[in-house]
Amino acid sequence: MGSYKRERIKDAAFRRLVSLALITVLGVILLLVLLRTNTISSLINSDTYEGSTESIKIIEAKEPTIIPKLILQNELSVVLQKKNQIPPRNLDLYPKLANDHVVIVLYVHNRPQYLQVVIGSLSRVEGISETLLIVSHDGYFEEMNKIVEGIKFCQVKQIFAPYSPHIFTNSFPGVSPNDCKDKDDPVEKHCEGTPDQYGNHRSLKIVSLKHHWWWMMNTVWDGLEETRQHSGHILFIEEDHFIYPNAYRNMQLLADLKSKKCPDCYAANLAPSEVKSRGEGWESLVSERMGNVGYAFNRTVWRKIHKKAAGFCSFDDYNWDITMWSTVYPSFGSPVYTLRGSRTSAVHFGKCGLHQGHKHNLACMDNGGVNIVVADIDKVSNIKPDWEVRKYEHQAGYQAGFKGWGGWGDVRDRELCMEFAKMYV
Repeated sequence: MGSYKRERIKDAAFRRLVSLALITVLGVILLLVLLRTNTISSLINSDTYEGSTESIKIIEAKEPTIIPKLILQNELSVVLQKKNQIPPRNLDLYPKLANDHVVIVLYVHNRPQYLQVVIGSLSRVEGISETLLIVSHDGYFEEMNKIVEGIKFCQVKQIFAPYSPHIFTNSFPGVSPNDCKDKDDPVEKHCEGTPDQYGNHRSLKIVSLKHHWWWMMNTVWDGLEETRQHSGHILFIEEDHFIYPNAYRNMQLLADLKSKKCPDCYAANLAPSEVKSRGEGWESLVSERMGNVGYAFNRTVWRKIHKKAAGFCSFDDYNWDITMWSTVYPSFGSPVYTLRGSRTSAVHFGKCGLHQGHKHNLACMDNGGVNIVVADIDKVSNIKPDWEVRKYEHQAGYQAGFKGWGGWGDVRDRELCMEFAKMYV
């Protein structure tokens, strides 16, 4: 056989080997693509996702933004993050928002009887159809979801905290098998966790309060398409707040009057800082320390709060509001006041603290219901723009220097809190 012929045979053999190799590589790539497609397709297109205790519909949406330093998400976490990108409902009924609208954010956990009350009160609020209601869920609970899906009186958008401890059943930020409990000694017990200043290790239902509030604030102000460009005020209420019919109109007035009447006021409130108070009934506006019932502020204030993330996330108290009063507000360098009317436009009716009262027989409500009498004067706006402002100074309450009630000592919670602050910057 001549050398030329041998070379041709070698070339043909080499080409066959190359072809086989390419076919093999392409086959592997195709297989991987199919597997990946089938996996994602089965997750998105399946009728339900079976969680540990609940089921949830899967709706196709854009891929979530993955934050590398945040904890690894489970399937339910990914699904909830996709749901957060779904546009508001009822756009066909209320296609446009009013130019001066105040967005309302209602944050909830799992107290359906409470939620029914606050939703019922919101349905009777004058002007509610002009704005957007955002409901922020700490975890996923089917009954709570169904109640919100039934809202027809305004645009409504649901968001779900994808890193809620309540959706991680066997890992942080839920409870991990190796977590320290109570006052365990990590060295002696070979467990994981950092105790708070009182020697107690983290409790899931306690830490979730602060995590949800901080995640929600960062997401509403900087993460949602519907609100990240919103220049006005945003009103925040909870699932155990009864809202009076005049609340929205009063808040619109307060938001407008704040800078004119009270230069020291960072926020506006629907209710006195003393939760049992129904107001003084004066013919004047009131300036006092910021309360946690029906409070509203704008993006300028949010930017100041966000800059204090390190202080917020490291303060050893599981309460977001006490953390704000004790370390964030004092760090602004000047007194922080809020503006309100002299009659309340919202009432805290819950008798349970923390995340309790989610079962029907433990709803912490008098006789299973709420009996709040609304006077005629509270059914319409009762704030006058020409009123003067009466200021409460040196009020009792949590101040700078308070060390906190604890419950927020675990390094992992503090780090996750800081990661929430970095999600959209």
